Amino acid sequence: MPRGIYECVNCGHREVLDSTEPVIERACPKCGGDMILVGYAVSGVESPNVRSGREEVPAPEGSGVSPGVEVPRESPHGLPPEVEAKLNEFYSLRFYGFDGHVAVFEVLDIYEKNFERVLRELENLGYWAALKKRDGRIVLFVFPAGKIPPDNPWLPWLFLVLTVLSTFFAGYYLALNYIATLEHYGLPGLRNPYIIALSFSVSVMAIIGTHELGHKIAATYHGVKATMPYFIPFPNILGTLGAVIRVKSPLPTRNAAIDLGVSGPIAGFLVAVPVTVLGLKLSVLVPMSMVPSTEGGLYFGTNLLFEALQRLVLNVQGDYVIFLHPVAIAGWVGILVTFLNLIPVAQLDGGHILRAFISEKAHKMITYAAALLLVGMSYLWSGWLIWAILIIFIGSAGNPGALDEVSPISKGRIVLALTALVIFVITATPRPLWTA
Repeated sequence: MPRGIYECVNCGHREVLDSTEPVIERACPKCGGDMILVGYAVSGVESPNVRSGREEVPAPEGSGVSPGVEVPRESPHGLPPEVEAKLNEFYSLRFYGFDGHVAVFEVLDIYEKNFERVLRELENLGYWAALKKRDGRIVLFVFPAGKIPPDNPWLPWLFLVLTVLSTFFAGYYLALNYIATLEHYGLPGLRNPYIIALSFSVSVMAIIGTHELGHKIAATYHGVKATMPYFIPFPNILGTLGAVIRVKSPLPTRNAAIDLGVSGPIAGFLVAVPVTVLGLKLSVLVPMSMVPSTEGGLYFGTNLLFEALQRLVLNVQGDYVIFLHPVAIAGWVGILVTFLNLIPVAQLDGGHILRAFISEKAHKMITYAAALLLVGMSYLWSGWLIWAILIIFIGSAGNPGALDEVSPISKGRIVLALTALVIFVITATPRPLWTA
């Protein structure tokens, strides 16, 4: 059985593998990129294929096709006629090699600057494409589109209901502590635990839901297939571990990668800020002299944004202890989640933004460096050690980036990326939680 000669679409690494699949996702041993089939080999030697109607044409150095890969005189691309016609509509191409499934071209001229349109029209014909730079040349890879599994129609709703319930019960626990504080210090305030629990649940779900909805809207706008949000119920102090959206098709362009990266954090941030302001208005201030140092409890870390909101809303004068209302805790969590998602590593939101500007190799180096930094920061908060392990785990798969790494990033997306950077800085929380 012939073995496949594969090349990485990102770094150009080539090797012979025991497979003839047209694309092997994230199989490159050097950068973790997708490997595409560019030829066949038998016992480590490139196969001669059928010589009738073919001739060996040496490919240009750095083209990604081995010397001796045979190019047919007729039907050179091995693609359906309608796909060839569509490619000729969009590009001026020089054919380098084929294997019956994947065609590799050098792009001599680009007629259609909107790669999303190219990808959309090719996908209608059952194909995907990737536009990469190789040794100063622009190379186009055309290959059969992957099968996208259908969404589960009821599972997201089940998880949504369970998360509403789990956040309500978490809010009820926080409400009891808040009411106990009011009673202990003889302070006025709403003492209905069910209303407080409901307000906490609505606040948390609004922040997390808006974050994921931002991703979903951006994905739909760019034609990226993505699932509905999956909320994650969990029996902790918040009642949830957040929510996720699974992207099921490649990101088309670097602009799209930035949009998908910034949309969730910015959307969630715009909800978290007013929720925090409302929660701080409902919080209570107690002079530090009235709070026994041995009382203990859970302390929430701060950041530049939360400090500014506290000063603006509470206008604290002197030494006071702030007992946060559960809604304020929900807002604080929303701000923390924004910060965590914007860490520019792996396939986090911040990682997608940074990957749009740098190579996958550089991105992976930054990912591992950040994981090492978090290990050092674990002396501030033990949770950073868990995050470091998580980042190493998901970072090992790399971040393949967008299919089109040739088209320039728009000025508007650069502004969005800088906005995300500012939000990352003002929400940075080195020590999120501790107990006394």
